Amino acid sequence: MLSFLCFLFFLTPLCIFPGSWWLVCSLLFFVSFIFLFSFPYFFCWGNLGYFFGCDVISYGLVLLSLWICVLMVLASESVLRSGYFSGLFLFVVIFLAVMLYCTFSSVSLLSFYIFFESSLIPTLLLILGWGYQPERVQAGIYLLFYTLLASLPLLVGILFIYGSLGSLFLCLLRGGVSVSGLFYVCMVLAFLVSMPMFLVHLWLPSAHVEAPVSGSMILAGVLLKLGGYGLLRVFPVLFKFGFSIGFVWVILSLVGGLLVSLFCMRQTDLKSLIAYSSVAHMSMVIGGIMTMSYWGVCSSFALMIAHGLCSSGLFCLSNISYERFGSRSLLINSGLVNLMPSMAMWWFLLSACNMAAPPSLNLLGEIGLLSGLVSWSWYLMFVLVFLSFFGAAYTLYMYSYSQHGALFSGLYSCSLGYVREFMLLFLHWFPLNLVILKVDLAVFWM
Repeated sequence: MLSFLCFLFFLTPLCIFPGSWWLVCSLLFFVSFIFLFSFPYFFCWGNLGYFFGCDVISYGLVLLSLWICVLMVLASESVLRSGYFSGLFLFVVIFLAVMLYCTFSSVSLLSFYIFFESSLIPTLLLILGWGYQPERVQAGIYLLFYTLLASLPLLVGILFIYGSLGSLFLCLLRGGVSVSGLFYVCMVLAFLVSMPMFLVHLWLPSAHVEAPVSGSMILAGVLLKLGGYGLLRVFPVLFKFGFSIGFVWVILSLVGGLLVSLFCMRQTDLKSLIAYSSVAHMSMVIGGIMTMSYWGVCSSFALMIAHGLCSSGLFCLSNISYERFGSRSLLINSGLVNLMPSMAMWWFLLSACNMAAPPSLNLLGEIGLLSGLVSWSWYLMFVLVFLSFFGAAYTLYMYSYSQHGALFSGLYSCSLGYVREFMLLFLHWFPLNLVILKVDLAVFWM
């Protein structure tokens, strides 16, 4: 694992040189493909070096992080074209890739916590430095205060585990810690805010709306998955207590997901709609993890990977429309099939993935989660029916309102996409539908 980390570190001097944008992008592609071949086939910790290692959960999320960071550079060509601190932008992206790589490959709970918090710094820099409106400062403060305030109890809980077990290595975390209600809340609260769960989700839509396309991609693609990854890592300690209190989180997240789906039906801002849909999808992931069943945990992992690629692609599409028309409003971006006919196909493909149509990985994740949640409690079927229905409804609302309808009077010309944009969307959609061919490596890692 250290070899890949050194590779990323030595990319940073290239940011100083002008004209190195596409070189850095190509080298990030290269390291992603090389990492692809280091799959841990033995389903245990491997590639160990210093306090870094990799098992199957880490592998999937590290690969997703590297892939989204490459696509961030590819999507942010407007930064290069305008010459707006493009070298500094590349440095922030590589710094973010290093932090996420270290977070997901840490074998110690304390180093995981340190890198988990450090990954917020480059994200905040992206929002403040390359965001759109003056409200980005307020969005950055929301992001910091929500996540940092919830993370302090987590640090206290980690130190308590060290005092009880004498070790913080993830593979040695088992029972033996006296778990009280306060300790349980301290350990899971930071991860639930990061995912985010309903009631503590208000930082996410504001951060998405104010962030540049690269900030939205990394927020939706990877940073929301930090919470799910953290829950999977700390649950061996909280296993017994989690069974007795897990129903609270399952009910709260699923009912909250249903309410957020209704919020989506009245959004007129494209980015805001996609951001709220992320909260609705993550509510099912929280429910699946909190059941602590085999199906629930495996399918949560699959849906995290699928949602990371799908929502990132949708944010790219909304940014392509924003760069052409200067607005993200559905009122102005209506009738796009007449103006950008070639993009309508990508809107359709990614919208279909967002509503879990076959053969996408979203379908596998959602079917597994529905099975896991209904087997946990039959009564959840009533909520899940509406959650699935509204998930399709707001995605169809987004697709139909943006592609069909009357044209805005100020827009007349046919606007074609660039090859870079088609490649960007293809690189989101292709892995999302390719992984379904080898699901045993993507899902059943236990």
